[in-house]
Amino acid sequence: QVQLVESGGGLVQAGGSLRLSCAASGPTFSSYTMGWFRQAPGKEREIVASIRTTGGISYYVPGRFTISRDNAKNTVYLQMNSLKPEDTATYYCAASSARVVRGPNDMHYWGKGTLVTVSL
Repeated sequence: QVQLVESGGGLVQAGGSLRLSCAASGPTFSSYTMGWFRQAPGKEREIVASIRTTGGISYYVPGRFTISRDNAKNTVYLQMNSLKPEDTATYYCAASSARVVRGPNDMHYWGKGTLVTVSL
């Protein structure tokens, strides 16, 4: 069982940057595949990026986001650069016991989300 808490969201101007953080509970954090997801009102939740226990990364939003993890601190990060209004969404951190994840249905534990709003 893992508890996840996101932070770092807020209002940012287009072209700016944000770094989201996800703090995880428990001593077994390093055994989980982690992912970042986002959901805008009226749209399906979509995967942004995932990072495996060994550090392998998959990106589903190209070019501007970077996922990383610090197992010693039980924390996962999402660095977001060159933000666009289309990036406005609630961003969720999630954990999975599977080695590879491809979408929301593969995740087992979810944070409550942090809102990112990108203005013109």
